[in-house]
Amino acid sequence: MRELAALHSIRRRALHQPRVAVVLGSGWDRLTDHVQDAVCIPYSELDGFPKVTVSGHSGMLWLGHMGTTQVAVMSGRKHGYENGDVDVMKVPLSVLNALGCDVLVQTNAAGSLRPDMPSQSLMLISDHINLPQRSPLVGESGSERFVNMRDAYDPALRALARASAKERGLDLHEGIYVWAFGPQFETPAEIRMLCQLGADAVGMSTVPETILARHAGMRVLALSLITNMGAGLSNEQLSHAHTLAQAQASTDVASGLLADIIGRIQIPAT
Repeated sequence: MRELAALHSIRRRALHQPRVAVVLGSGWDRLTDHVQDAVCIPYSELDGFPKVTVSGHSGMLWLGHMGTTQVAVMSGRKHGYENGDVDVMKVPLSVLNALGCDVLVQTNAAGSLRPDMPSQSLMLISDHINLPQRSPLVGESGSERFVNMRDAYDPALRALARASAKERGLDLHEGIYVWAFGPQFETPAEIRMLCQLGADAVGMSTVPETILARHAGMRVLALSLITNMGAGLSNEQLSHAHTLAQAQASTDVASGLLADIIGRIQIPAT
């Protein structure tokens, strides 16, 4: 199995057992500056890990620690829009869970649907809307595939994030993230529909990984870095280059907060 080959490869190189897995989206790459005693492994050396094709995703696995928290940080993810498959992160997350990761921390770049949450804001995800109604669990067997998605984003971890932001004097918004399949940006009409559905931010990732993590019994925390307003809500010309530019403008603040949050996560001894 691909999982076993990657698992053995990581175990041979890791100095410690990681307990928190992190998936970095666009604009969050500076988090790796906070990984101490780092061991870096290219995805290309890990069977079943994705070939990253999106700018802003480096395709490296970082193993080390932040404070007392042992971490495995994926710098980059594969998106469903890249080849049509929504289970492309299944092998990496399965491997990290088998390594001992009980918590998945996710990040992404997203478009805002709220006028009070402009570009370069940070949003804590409280819930999500799976707009495509696609699932990475299709093909699984047994009763475990019927995953309870209530509190998919762990309330205790969210409280920890809010406390960290407050101590840093940062305005951390909280809201509902809607997954749009992409890769094209949404139309103004679609943005109006998403607002009516009750969404606060829109992006092209995160939801499949959350479903996979919950299926594996992992607790999930997720944050969005707002890089633009949704189409029709401003005069911005949306592009991936614009997304990356806005994300990089806030990466130090976002990554610093995330490192603080991760360093405070308490993992029960096994």
